[in-house]
Amino acid sequence: MTVRRKATGIALTGIAPLALTVLTASPAAAHGSMTDPVSRVSACFAEGPESPKSAACKAAVQAGGTQALYDWNGVRDGNAGGQSRTRIPDGKLCSANSAEYKGLDLPRADWPSSTMRAGSHTFRYKATAPHKGSFELYLTKSSYNPAKPLKWSDLEAKPFAKVTDPKLTNGEYVFDGKVPARSGRHLIYSIWQRSDSPEAFYTCSDVVFGKDKGGAAAKPAPTASAPSALQLSAAAGKSSIGTGQHDHTEGGAGTHTDAVAPTGADAPAQGGSSKTEGNAAKSEGNAAQAQGNAAQAQGGGTPVGGQRLAETGGDSSTAPLAIGGAAVLAVGAGVLFATSRRKAARHHG
Repeated sequence: MTVRRKATGIALTGIAPLALTVLTASPAAAHGSMTDPVSRVSACFAEGPESPKSAACKAAVQAGGTQALYDWNGVRDGNAGGQSRTRIPDGKLCSANSAEYKGLDLPRADWPSSTMRAGSHTFRYKATAPHKGSFELYLTKSSYNPAKPLKWSDLEAKPFAKVTDPKLTNGEYVFDGKVPARSGRHLIYSIWQRSDSPEAFYTCSDVVFGKDKGGAAAKPAPTASAPSALQLSAAAGKSSIGTGQHDHTEGGAGTHTDAVAPTGADAPAQGGSSKTEGNAAKSEGNAAQAQGNAAQAQGGGTPVGGQRLAETGGDSSTAPLAIGGAAVLAVGAGVLFATSRRKAARHHG
């Protein structure tokens, strides 16, 4: 077999697994947090990561640092797959078993809270990268003690509200639920399980039914406030979510590399087999690069075309579309190369 034929086989072989990758690729990671009732991480972020006002948020920063608050929309488990109860241990529900967010697990009765009443309530969940999936909301039992670490057994066995693919309005998922009757301080735990990925997001929202009996020194806890659009915009540069610093695979931090779209083969060969073989090598490299980019995107959150899908807020069709574009370019490179080889053969025949 000639060198040119070998090169052709290599280039075309590289395209086949890329096509398979396009069919199986999944979209990038989604992000978000509850804003009504306000989640712990959102409430502390709204107070200011560098100088929070409440004693509870100060303690959270002391325990886990300020970065957790700048990353307010990233309390997650990338491989939850609907198995949250078995994957997240007792005492670590609010952090989703993430060391970065361990300050959110502190058992306290003075976390900033939202007023809650039994009956119908409209819930709001800020989504910085919306995707298809379902929300489940759980309320703590009447026996709940906020001064003790939160356990799964502290939550009701069944969610009081469950919704699939709720309406997205002004960047927030909005849905209704009927809240059971309670008295005093409680907690609403949310699980946002994506249907297009095993990834799930979690929030703890501290709520008070009626009168707050008070936390430390019997003083009522401060009222929780959701961060404003201005606050979110001003602090966006300090977030590690969607900047390439945050790895969207379980248990690790990594660096992402921007995808580079292949530009296709050179013009048809005019100078003999050496130019044709060079085109083959370039086509092979382009196909391999596009294949690698698609595989990285499948791993979750990797840039495609130099932009993270989580930053675009695209739906579940975005990643396959972007990856498909890379595949088309790679296939085009192979076609151009094959055409070049045939022309070169005729020229020298």
